[in-house]
Amino acid sequence: MSLPALGVLGGTFDPIHFGHLRLAQELADALGLGRVRFIPTGTPPHRDSPQVNGTHRLQMVRIAIAGNPLFDADDREIRRKGISYTYDTLTELHNEHADRPLCLLMGTDAFVALATWHRWQELFDLAHVVIAYRPGFRFEELEDALPAPLRKIYRQRRGGAPALLRASAGAILTREIPALDISATNIRALLAQGSSARYLVPDAVLEYIEKHNLYKESDAR
Repeated sequence: MSLPALGVLGGTFDPIHFGHLRLAQELADALGLGRVRFIPTGTPPHRDSPQVNGTHRLQMVRIAIAGNPLFDADDREIRRKGISYTYDTLTELHNEHADRPLCLLMGTDAFVALATWHRWQELFDLAHVVIAYRPGFRFEELEDALPAPLRKIYRQRRGGAPALLRASAGAILTREIPALDISATNIRALLAQGSSARYLVPDAVLEYIEKHNLYKESDAR
């Protein structure tokens, strides 16, 4: 592989906040990623539909990452009809970027649920999986929480060295990131009651939210 790996960070981003941004920056720096692609989900398979529509969520991502040359916004899942599956997204990216590895970035909660994802075992044929964890996190607890098939793969594929990214796909890497305890659910609750979400969300994103009257109790999406 001649080019540095491409990080893939999916999520509802409802709204995007500093926790998302710091996770992406930390992992990009630690692993030497060439870019990080933020991909707002369209219709998620495992959770309720986002409160705000895809057009607004994509625009908030674009506003939040503006000025960072490492970050890109990708609208493919917003444009895709039907359920948004990570397998389909990684397949498309793998075909578009055959000259570089892909790194699927996620937190520990998402990894624990990975075995419920569509064609989850095939994700390792398409990308490396990078698990971000907070200081003090105990991996014994992570292993205990994994279903047996995923636990087996985790033990087989886990490593700590960014050098593993020289392969095209298949490794599981774990990296510690700062404990930014920021929740989009809590942000939405603050905004719905008219409280300030400053210092949780970039100011420019808050301005967009206010301009379009998003996350109010009367929000009609």
